[in-house]
Amino acid sequence: MKKENASKLWKMIQEAGDYLQHQLPEHPNHPNGRNPYAHVAISIKSKFNASYKDIEDDKFKDVVNYINFLKNNPS
Repeated sequence: MKKENASKLWKMIQEAGDYLQHQLPEHPNHPNGRNPYAHVAISIKSKFNASYKDIEDDKFKDVVNYINFLKNNPS
């Protein structure tokens, strides 16, 4: 992915993490609360089989849509 697009995605990941703060359900593996920033980054990596920086530029819009999905569906 181009550096410019990766920077945009990172900003969106941070904003999504801010938004999801205190919204993720409790989990026994995270007794002190879940990290929403890690949740978003790991979810992207799981869905696209690559770190957000390593996803192809032509999937940029798909990643943006997925980040919005994660914000609207905290889990």
